[in-house]
Amino acid sequence: DFKQKILDSGYTNKIKQNILKFMRSLLIKDTTKEEREAIVAESFGDISGSCDGGMAGLVDMYQDYIDGKREIRDINMSFRAHYESGYEEPRDGGCGYLNFNE
Repeated sequence: DFKQKILDSGYTNKIKQNILKFMRSLLIKDTTKEEREAIVAESFGDISGSCDGGMAGLVDMYQDYIDGKREIRDINMSFRAHYESGYEEPRDGGCGYLNFNE
């Protein structure tokens, strides 16, 4: 287990804490449901403040990860494999996000 390997290592406690905080495994087998919820929430930040309202749907896309059914990498790969914007290049959406739908 990733966490146990770090804890058993010869690093100082401060280094162990930093490794566990910043280089933690995101795999389902290495996280609890609560940790996965926090990982998804941290990744998107405050979704209520997004200018186009589309962020809430992206959070829903990761529910299988939160529930322990699919890994993040698998969800990301399936999203990229099916996404088509209709544009050759991304366009500036006017609020700091790239908008592919204009």
